[in-house]
Amino acid sequence: MMERVTNDFDILVRGGWVATMDASRRVIPADVLVEKGRITSIVTRDARSSKRPNAAPTSRPHVRLIDATGCVVVPGFVQTHVHLCQALFRGMADELPLLEWLRARIWPLEAAHDEASLAASAALGIAEMMRAGTTTILDMGTVHHQDVVFETLRGSKIRAVSGKAMMDRGLRVPKGLRETTKESLRETERLIARWHGAEDGRLRYALAPRFILSCSETLLRAAAAIAKSTGTLVHSHAAEHPGEKDEVRAQLGMDDVDALASYGIAGPNVVLAHGVQLTRAQMRRCGRDGTRFVHCPSANLKLASGIANVVAMREAGMIVGLGADGAPCNNRMDPFTELRQAALLAKVVQKNAAALSAMDALAMLTIDGARVLGLENEIGSIEVGKRGDLAVVRLDGLHAEPHHDTLWGDPVSRLVYSATASDVTDVLIDGLPVVVRSELRALDADVVREDAIRAAERLHRRAKLKG
Repeated sequence: MMERVTNDFDILVRGGWVATMDASRRVIPADVLVEKGRITSIVTRDARSSKRPNAAPTSRPHVRLIDATGCVVVPGFVQTHVHLCQALFRGMADELPLLEWLRARIWPLEAAHDEASLAASAALGIAEMMRAGTTTILDMGTVHHQDVVFETLRGSKIRAVSGKAMMDRGLRVPKGLRETTKESLRETERLIARWHGAEDGRLRYALAPRFILSCSETLLRAAAAIAKSTGTLVHSHAAEHPGEKDEVRAQLGMDDVDALASYGIAGPNVVLAHGVQLTRAQMRRCGRDGTRFVHCPSANLKLASGIANVVAMREAGMIVGLGADGAPCNNRMDPFTELRQAALLAKVVQKNAAALSAMDALAMLTIDGARVLGLENEIGSIEVGKRGDLAVVRLDGLHAEPHHDTLWGDPVSRLVYSATASDVTDVLIDGLPVVVRSELRALDADVVREDAIRAAERLHRRAKLKG
């Protein structure tokens, strides 16, 4: 039976190396104390000594110890572009370019969702990511039943920003996804009122106009205005695939990122996924405006979109996060895959083995991801006062050894290039133990798996896909 998740005790993570991801990027042998959901103490140890320091006194009688010997402790991973609604579609939309992938497979599948299948999809995606150390996500929902996604997010304990997809136009958009501009805006405003800031701020809302080919100018301008008035994010796709770029130019006479900016969708409250097709001039403008982007390396490879030049983006002053995107275009939602891919692909693009360091890649998945969401004062690094979102990752497996006693083999390098999702042992969100000794505690993995299998079979029949 699944253990009830509570924070009726303090947690001391003891014996590991800590990749703080603070301003100085310290990697130190230390013990981390979490009290009432926040980090209250980081006590450095002598890396060569077995003696442990006295932990800082706790204000509560119960302390749970997490033995991190042989592990690195990192801030919980922040994935800034995912599609929970698509987790059930894994393997149902392979070997297709972006626009055909959407129109022939993904949209018909999303149109076939009911509340039960959407809940099963969301739970499957959350479980996969959480088990691998993801503690915060930015999710783009589908057009209908967004309350179900938020209910699933609430029950799972994950930290999330999410929003219903907005779609009031587009070629081959199924009837089940098409909505009027008025309907889209009205439902979005209702959802903001209900969910933005829920669960003591753990859940937040982002307006989610899907992409420029499925949204009218009226809808996009209105979304920008609503976001400004409500203090919410705008989350969309831009500059993803060459075929998409050609179609946008044919319709609008300009690139999508330029059109979006002209409609008011630019600036620090805007998060755009991909950026593969960005020009250097567009990068510089996004850097000046503060428009955030999300690198999704595996999805960009699988859909043959290309490789985003994240080094050039960062040099232009852009804040760039990492995300797995969706299960049918990856086909994983694994942060370790994206972490490694981001570091390796940047080296190829730049023809420079040092182009994006392991530390830089980890920053994209932690503190930079927090900056993308405007949450850098709460999460993204291990510092006193921040929320207790942590992941403990073993680095003593056959695939990660040997290490050197002097530097412990550079824990961050070993994490990025050697570690895998199965190396995650413990995960905390607000000090809650959502993964304990490699087992999910916030969700029942067996129930999630069985529900997903049944729901996927029914959804596939309802979708009546051709080919």
